[in-house]
Amino acid sequence: MIMQKLQKSIVIWLGLLPVFSITLFPFVVMGTTSIKPQAEVFSTSWFPSSIAWSNFAEMWTATGFGRALGNSLYVSTLATAMTLFIAIPAGYALSRYRFTGRGSFKRFLLITQMLSPIVLVLGLFRILVVFDALDDAHVVALLYAGFNTAFAVWMLESYFSTIPKDLEMASWMEGASRLTTMRRVFLPMAVPAIVVTALFTFVNSWNEFVLALTLLRAEENYTLPIQILSIVSGRYAVDWHLVMAAALCASLPVAIVFSWMQKYMLKGLTAGAVK
Repeated sequence: MIMQKLQKSIVIWLGLLPVFSITLFPFVVMGTTSIKPQAEVFSTSWFPSSIAWSNFAEMWTATGFGRALGNSLYVSTLATAMTLFIAIPAGYALSRYRFTGRGSFKRFLLITQMLSPIVLVLGLFRILVVFDALDDAHVVALLYAGFNTAFAVWMLESYFSTIPKDLEMASWMEGASRLTTMRRVFLPMAVPAIVVTALFTFVNSWNEFVLALTLLRAEENYTLPIQILSIVSGRYAVDWHLVMAAALCASLPVAIVFSWMQKYMLKGLTAGAVK
């Protein structure tokens, strides 16, 4: 029995090996290039003759990485907070109340996810020019929240529908108001879904490129994706060891957190699929 399970596991891992290798390949390239001395960046060897940890310190000072990191943290956190502020009550209303047009509204939320920000970026740019709102981190965060709210509402509604309404009714019978019941009974049970939704929104805002590239003009307002692009664009010689060090520092922490939370992400996405 044990041998059969072992053989099955080996077969499964062999089948997953190509996907696993393709997924990790960009991180391997970033990792090995980021620790290579500049003279060895284009060498055919995967591993450097000596590890140049100084690349990270040089990258931090030479590329303005710290400032861009702070901008990305601020914009992504603000976008996540605004998204949850709208999505939690909207998801609760969709899961607990039946009203005319509820199904159409849910389909509308789903359809909005089929539109890429790049389709709307020209129109948004022209509107922001009229209102003199370009190069503003708060406007970028607001747009990020707008693009993430529909999916956040959809995901929270699916999870909220799995929470028994009897618990709320019992709280009402004890004399608690609807607001108190939501704050002390409902929301504590919904924390896993809220955390997953916040994580999804944060990662999506952290990695967004097109809107930030279009709307942010001053370098002091650049987010990480735009700051890393500025290291490459408009130069005859590119310091690829610094580019890879910046890309690794920008992507690896979020990738680790996302991988750690993937089981909760799967639970939030599939909750309510079978009722």
